[in-house]
Amino acid sequence: MERKNVFLTGASKGIGHAIRERLLLEGYNVISPNRSELNLLDKDSILSFIHQYGDRPLYALINNAAINPPSETERLDDQTLEDTIMINLQAPIMLARGFLPNLKRHPLSYIVNISSIWGLHSKAGRLPYSATKFGLNGVTKSLAVELGKENILVNSVCPGYINTEMTKRNVPEEYKKMLFETGRIPLRRFAEPEEVAKLVNFLVSENNTYITGQTIVIDGGYTST
Repeated sequence: MERKNVFLTGASKGIGHAIRERLLLEGYNVISPNRSELNLLDKDSILSFIHQYGDRPLYALINNAAINPPSETERLDDQTLEDTIMINLQAPIMLARGFLPNLKRHPLSYIVNISSIWGLHSKAGRLPYSATKFGLNGVTKSLAVELGKENILVNSVCPGYINTEMTKRNVPEEYKKMLFETGRIPLRRFAEPEEVAKLVNFLVSENNTYITGQTIVIDGGYTST
């Protein structure tokens, strides 16, 4: 049987890398371009890549790439704001729009947007990131309604604190300790990227035939406290 094509952004590390490894293990053909092949800050690069892919069938699109530069609003510069919006929100929209003809070639296909708990709640210093992740969840719901008739299932995955380079960079050790000791995260640990990958694997598998338009939280109970 021909291997199913899955397009994945941001696969070089963290959650994206774990998703790629899990899907390869499951037998998918994972297309995960590096930055030199696909620059998500460059609209022409995105359009060119979509064009190069041609009319090949696409089974799933997973928008994972994101940046999260913390900044107080008064110190937020225009370039950081524009870059965050482009990578986290506009690029996923462009990829979904561009690859729709390819996704329609499968009788059942999927889009998964990797969002965040900060797309459901927010905190100080996360204005661009939170704005784009709230927006991405809105994109998910809109696409799910629009594409249901095409049997394209669209969902958001909203991770909480995950053991990635981004989290280690943005979460001080003292704050991490507080999250565990106070039970703010009831499971008292950060998730591993592989745990998110298993959820994504289910969402793009043929075991998922009716879940669409959802923002699925995987946060160890953080947003329940």
